[in-house]
Amino acid sequence: SGDMAVRLANDKEEPVSIGLAGVRGLGDAAVLLSISDSSEEKRLRRQVAQATKMQAVGQLAGGVAHDFDNVLTAIIGYCDLMLLRHTPGDSDYDDIQQIRANSNRAASLTRQLLAFSRQQTLRPVVLQLPDVVSEVSQLLKRLMGEKIEFSVRHDRELGSVRADPQQLEQVIINLAVNARDAMQANAHERGKQDWKGRLTLATRRVSARDVRKMGIDIMPADDYTVLIVQDTGGGIPEEHLNKIFEPFFTTKEQGKGTGLGLSTVYGIVKQSNGFIFADNVQGPDGAPIGARFTMYLPVHKGEMPADMRTEEPEEPKATEWSAGGKLLLVEDEDMVRAVAERALVRAGYTVTTATDGEEGLAEVANGSTEFDLIVSDVVMPVMDGPAMARAIRRVKPDIPILFMSGYAEEQLRNDIDIDNMHFIPKPFSVQQINSKVAEVLSGQRD
Repeated sequence: SGDMAVRLANDKEEPVSIGLAGVRGLGDAAVLLSISDSSEEKRLRRQVAQATKMQAVGQLAGGVAHDFDNVLTAIIGYCDLMLLRHTPGDSDYDDIQQIRANSNRAASLTRQLLAFSRQQTLRPVVLQLPDVVSEVSQLLKRLMGEKIEFSVRHDRELGSVRADPQQLEQVIINLAVNARDAMQANAHERGKQDWKGRLTLATRRVSARDVRKMGIDIMPADDYTVLIVQDTGGGIPEEHLNKIFEPFFTTKEQGKGTGLGLSTVYGIVKQSNGFIFADNVQGPDGAPIGARFTMYLPVHKGEMPADMRTEEPEEPKATEWSAGGKLLLVEDEDMVRAVAERALVRAGYTVTTATDGEEGLAEVANGSTEFDLIVSDVVMPVMDGPAMARAIRRVKPDIPILFMSGYAEEQLRNDIDIDNMHFIPKPFSVQQINSKVAEVLSGQRD
């Protein structure tokens, strides 16, 4: 008795299990052969493997983005300091501006990596998905062009969802642009000059009972509002379906894309407690005729605000702080510490620097300087920023702390339970760190 794996001629990728068992006591000796259909088990195994892989890749992507943010902070900061010594028309001015512009472009890529690894800051509000779709519909019509028919369909009585409207718009735009590119590429491959494509956006209600019937184990049985983005671009090759959400994976020609569009979509949806799946739409002959992305967002169960689109993020307060102050700057990266120190000294602050949390704690504990504010990195060797802050608060309970980090403010606030804590994301410019320090200090003196 035993099991053996065999490959079928029409499906060589997935082996099937054949069971062999000797049958005795029923007359002549016989062998019982059984073939079990394990396709569902394989599908679930692939989903679990994919989710595990995406989690690991996300952690790697977040770490890479964090380190790049440190490098970009220094590059942008030194560009800002050089621009203070040059005026438009100088021979070097345009070159410095070009370096700064490319650094900001690189910073936008690191933000996409942070989105994929679910470490960006979201500002969720309660909203209706059709409202978000209508906000971007005019833009999508322009993006699609004349050869692609764009249509929108909405279910009735959709449940409200809690998400960041700007990030949802980013999701819809990324999916639509990907669909447009797929339709154009499909027409080019077939040599069709007079081709027509169709992009459809649809919203639907999906109840908890429907989810249970679907049998998707990784998705809890709950009420969802669903967005479906469907195109006629020929579909996604089967071998790519399990890879399309991975960062830097792209089927486009070299130089035609970063490979971060769908990974950003994945990160935003997952950070919004949602789920997204990709599959192909089958034609009458069974061949794929287009791709379909289905995004599930859980229905918000709490109380709905009167106007669901009025909850906009607060704008940072304008500050005109010019009273100076004594700052303790704690940063283990030499280049970031140097540029931040020069920026703050130039703005009129007295700055004491420390290379790690223990050195920063020692500067406060020896009592030689009464600091008005501590500006600190979060991730540092030996003693990190939060551990240093808690130790300092035992000595100086009222001192404000400004954390600099490439990680998300929301994640930071969830992990660190410290009062009078402020945050500035990396990479930042010279003006941004000066303005943030001024805002914190002016708030303390109000």
